[in-house]
Amino acid sequence: MSIQISIPFRVRFRRELRLRNYFGTLLAVLTPLSAFAGLGGDLNSILTDQVRFQGSVQTTQMATFTIHEIHPATGTVIREYVSPAGKVFAVSWRGAWPPDMRQLLGSYFPQYQEAIQAEASAHHNPGRRAVQIVQPEFVFQHGGHPKFFTGKAYLPQMLPAGVKAEAIQ
Repeated sequence: MSIQISIPFRVRFRRELRLRNYFGTLLAVLTPLSAFAGLGGDLNSILTDQVRFQGSVQTTQMATFTIHEIHPATGTVIREYVSPAGKVFAVSWRGAWPPDMRQLLGSYFPQYQEAIQAEASAHHNPGRRAVQIVQPEFVFQHGGHPKFFTGKAYLPQMLPAGVKAEAIQ
C-alpha cells in the first residue's frame, strides 16, 4: 500500500523560487572579481563587458587612444577608452538607465561605493544629487534624471600623453 502526498503547486513554486534566489545569490557571491573588468582592465575586459551588457561594439580609432562603444539593449551607450598600451583608462555612459557600476568600474568599484555611502550619510536625499568623486587615482562624475543619465570615470595617472579629461564624453 503506497500513500501519495500531493504538494500544492503554489507551495512547490515558492520553494523553487526560493532555491533559485538562493543559488543566484550564491553564484553572484562566488563569482570572482576578475569577471568584473572595466576601468583599469585590459583590452580583453571590453569583450567581457560586451557580454555582460549584452550589446554590440563599435570601435573608433583616435590619434592617441581607441574608443570602444557598447550599445546594450537598454539603450544606454557605454564608451570605454583604451590607451595604446591596451589599458582601459576611462569609461563614460549616457542613456535612460545608469549601467552596472560594479561591472563598469571593476576594481575601482569599492572606492565608488565608499564615496556613495559617505554622500548618503551626509545628505538627506542623496539619490537626487549629482555625484562627483575626485581622488588622485580615481575620478567619477555622474548626474542626470530618470530617462537620461550621464557620467564618466577615469584614471588620471593612466591618461595617455596629451589627452585631457575633457576628451572623455
